[in-house]
Amino acid sequence: MSERIRIGEVARRTGCSVDAIRYYEREGLLPPAQRSEGNFRLYGEEAVERLQFIRHCRSLDMNLAEIGTLLRTQDHPNDNCEDVIALLDEHIGQVARRIADLERLERYLSELRGSCHEGSVARDCGILKGLAHGPEELAVVEPA
Repeated sequence: MSERIRIGEVARRTGCSVDAIRYYEREGLLPPAQRSEGNFRLYGEEAVERLQFIRHCRSLDMNLAEIGTLLRTQDHPNDNCEDVIALLDEHIGQVARRIADLERLERYLSELRGSCHEGSVARDCGILKGLAHGPEELAVVEPA
C-alpha cells in the first residue's frame, strides 16, 4: 500500500484548498478518503493526481459535471473516448459563444464611453444616462 498523507499536505501539493478537496469528495469527483485512527482524512498519490486533473480542467473553465464525465471515462481506460470528444466539442462551442458575448459587451462599453466627455457634469453624463437606459439587445451570458 502506498504512503498516505493528510489533507493539508494534499492541499499544499495540489494548490487546492482543504475546503475544495472536501467539496470535490462530497460531489463524488474524488473518492472518499481513508481515515486514520484519529479520524484524519488520508489520501494517496492517486488522489493528488486526480486533484491536479480537476484543477487543470477548472483552469479550462470546465464545470463539475463536465469534469465528472471526464473522470468517469478516465476511470475506464478501455472504453471508447467518443464522449470525451463530444464534451470538448460542446465546451469549445460554449467558449466561442462567450467570446462573442464579450465582444458585444466590449463594443457597447466603448460606445458608452464615447457618449461622455471629460468635464461634463453628472446630470449630462452620457455614460450614466446610457446605463440607466441600457440596450435590451445586449444579453451577456453569465459564466457557468
